[in-house]
Amino acid sequence: MKKAFLSIFALLLPLLNFAQETEDVGLDQKIDQAFQPVSDFFNNVIFFNVWKDPNIPFVLVLLVGSALFFTIYFGFPNIRHFWTAINVVRGKYDDVDHAVVEPAYGDSTPGGDSIETIRDESKDGEVSHFQALATAVSGTVGNGNIAGVALAIALGGPGATFWMIICGLLGMSTKFVECTLGVQYRDVGEDGTVYGGPMYYISKGLKEKGFQTLGKIAAVVFAFFCIGGSFGGGNAAQSNQATIVIKELLGWESTAAGAIIGVVLALVVGIIIIGGIKRIASVTEKVVPFMAVMYIIACLYIIFSNFGLIDDAIGVIIDQAFNPKAIGVGSVIGVLLVGFQRAAFSNEAGAGSASIAHSAVKTKYSASEGLVALLEPFIDTVVICTMTALVIIIFNFGGVFEYGGDGTGGVLIDGLRYEGAGITSKAFAEYIPYSNVFLTIAVVLFAVSTMISWSYYGLQSWKFLFGRGKRADLTYKVIFCVFVVIGAAASMKSIWAFSDAMIFAMIFPNMIGLYFLFPVVKKQLNRYMEAIKSNKS
Repeated sequence: MKKAFLSIFALLLPLLNFAQETEDVGLDQKIDQAFQPVSDFFNNVIFFNVWKDPNIPFVLVLLVGSALFFTIYFGFPNIRHFWTAINVVRGKYDDVDHAVVEPAYGDSTPGGDSIETIRDESKDGEVSHFQALATAVSGTVGNGNIAGVALAIALGGPGATFWMIICGLLGMSTKFVECTLGVQYRDVGEDGTVYGGPMYYISKGLKEKGFQTLGKIAAVVFAFFCIGGSFGGGNAAQSNQATIVIKELLGWESTAAGAIIGVVLALVVGIIIIGGIKRIASVTEKVVPFMAVMYIIACLYIIFSNFGLIDDAIGVIIDQAFNPKAIGVGSVIGVLLVGFQRAAFSNEAGAGSASIAHSAVKTKYSASEGLVALLEPFIDTVVICTMTALVIIIFNFGGVFEYGGDGTGGVLIDGLRYEGAGITSKAFAEYIPYSNVFLTIAVVLFAVSTMISWSYYGLQSWKFLFGRGKRADLTYKVIFCVFVVIGAAASMKSIWAFSDAMIFAMIFPNMIGLYFLFPVVKKQLNRYMEAIKSNKS
């Protein structure tokens, strides 16, 4: 561990010196220029349109259409199994997961040779249901909930909130499917280490169906994009927003200051991620509930302090979802796309990333963790994103800024340009004294928790491609920490464009796996529900 930490520190030190030397020529501009061709290429490839005027990207049609299909096929699991999911997290059904030798679901021959009768699956795994949920939630509940919501409202107006909520509710079903498969097809090493996620259920599941070559190709493509997503949305975008609020709080304006903050963040993240999933889970199970509760309390304080405006805020959200008035949105489809895109970025349902964390859970029923996972989009999008949106909308009832802004997510407030977390910070400052300190802490905690969770996602994909040796492990972690610094020193536009492209790219190979394997999920859900019923009787 000491060697790994020293390696990370040794690599980050020259970056700090470079930042100080290049301050006069604009470090953020240099990084933007380097990233621009990359982000433009992937954006053009990933967000190709199936309809023009308004532009409708195929990836959003695939994402939302699939979520709707899974919701209907599984009989609205986001509603029907909601309380079951909560009870699983609470530990009410832990005894169902105890070691009991049973015939496989659907196996009419007692003592059959299926995997359920050969070994005790409840011994597999490294973390509890709650720890897996906390790790995955920390990967989704991040600055997408603070900066992403502000970006959605700045671009699409209040109506974007309505479509974010719809996307979140539908995404619960997709998350259930992919996380059930994550546990079902995971690998368990001789030392008990779990390796799981879309790259495993795509390759192993499609091999079962007779499509081995397609499965291998799709799994490799997913792993590649997941690594990119871990460097982008799960890393650089997070450190970028954390740096913005820290610089604003401290009154720092130099670009070199961003790199300095990035180095500090990288060292903190490096210390945590060297310990692996157990260290990550032990941190996230403490940090995530704390930061989420504190942030929700602050939002509720502002919302109920303006109790008379709540119905007006809800009314304008619904009205402008179908009658958008934000500059540049143009139509209902335009505001819908803004809402769906930001919700998908925030909760990542359909991207498959969360199934990597859920794969490490201790359980012998894969559907149990799938049910736990459906809570993520609800917590992330339906609860936290909506609260952030209400705070910003209430703040702007006096016409503080113009919806639509400059068309890139930036708005003018008191003659100064704000974007992302900066908009949310101004809204909080209007109602809570010293809220800039609180929100800075919240943003940093959100950012760090997201980065450490995504480091695990990216590392699992890296190992899938390059092997499970210590050298491959360290190489990934060093590169990951470098991207923390890059994100902190760059501007928001280039980083978020690259982040969107990488995370949405994961959807294509992941959906191949989901569409081939969703009948397996149906079988496992029935198996788990029967186990619960048998335990009750």
